[in-house]
Amino acid sequence: MADLGLTHVALAVKDLAASLEFYRVYAGMRVIHERTADSGARVAWITDLTRPFVIVLIQADGLHDTPLGPFGHLGVALDSRDAVDRLVERARAEGRLRDGPTDSGPPVGYWAYIADPDGNTLEISHGQHVAFTVDQARALDT
Repeated sequence: MADLGLTHVALAVKDLAASLEFYRVYAGMRVIHERTADSGARVAWITDLTRPFVIVLIQADGLHDTPLGPFGHLGVALDSRDAVDRLVERARAEGRLRDGPTDSGPPVGYWAYIADPDGNTLEISHGQHVAFTVDQARALDT
């Protein structure tokens, strides 16, 4: 399969290990590529294996970004409201919960915002209609 379309988002991180653990727990992602670049930067590609898309996490001296958020966010769909609630409780206990959980009805669904170790916002949700909406648009193009 050729790489086409949106393939990745890259984020600067202060502590690669802490970020990898956060995205493992809250987004179900795992490392599929990890290396140390010639510059000394530590780089990891993480994915949930559901599509050809990765988040590239880069830890390097002097590399800092403005965090994504508080509204700008990465969104991850979960398989149930209970899964959202379990992670919300964990995030609340860890002091990471930014907002929610909130039931906004279709097409937005049930969601919450959680802060990652670098202050980026991750939205966890259930019941958003992204796949359905994309499929509808694709059908119109055929």
